Amino acid sequence: MLASPNMKDVHDVNLSFWSPQPYFIAGFFFPQQLFQLVWLYRLWKLDLSASAENKRKVEIMVDFVPYYAVGNLCIATWMIFWNSSALKTANVFALVNSLTQLYYISARQPPMNTRPASSVLTHIVSKTFAGMWNLGFLANGSVAYFNYQGPTTMVKVLSGLGFGVLASGSDLIFGGCLVYDLIALSVGQRGIGETGWSNLFGVYALGAAGIVTANNWIR
Repeated sequence: MLASPNMKDVHDVNLSFWSPQPYFIAGFFFPQQLFQLVWLYRLWKLDLSASAENKRKVEIMVDFVPYYAVGNLCIATWMIFWNSSALKTANVFALVNSLTQLYYISARQPPMNTRPASSVLTHIVSKTFAGMWNLGFLANGSVAYFNYQGPTTMVKVLSGLGFGVLASGSDLIFGGCLVYDLIALSVGQRGIGETGWSNLFGVYALGAAGIVTANNWIR
């Protein structure tokens, strides 16, 4: 954020139908970084040569390490291109990161075991990572290819269907991130004068919250 132009400067001059309120990203990023620091510290402190239980804890965390590393590499590279206003190139790294994190939480990550903190922390870090970059990819993709364009009917339908499908398979952590993403989009669109689209995002947020709550209550 200390660079000139910084990430917000670039955001403010590139707006589209999936542009969120930028302070929502900062508000999400800060606590997520704290969870990452705790997760990294715990990974560093766990002793693989100790008990079988400790080995299991390490294995839970180590399995996420390659995806975590790819994600951070993508973020670092994305920032360079974003701050240079090379939006289409930046979008490639946003897409790779988003798909990598979604693949991990949906196809590879084992169910959360609430007894070991390692499992809980790994689920929090991986799912908030995926949730943040779901929003990042939408924001970057829209300005890279549809800068200063409002939402078409197709965009509105795909947005509702996409978030609905993701919410239907989400636990409370990732589902909460999706609702947060939709609120960020709603506030962001209202800020650029797209009041009707903002209201629809608000409806989507309520719908996603209902789907996630119902799914997790049934489980």
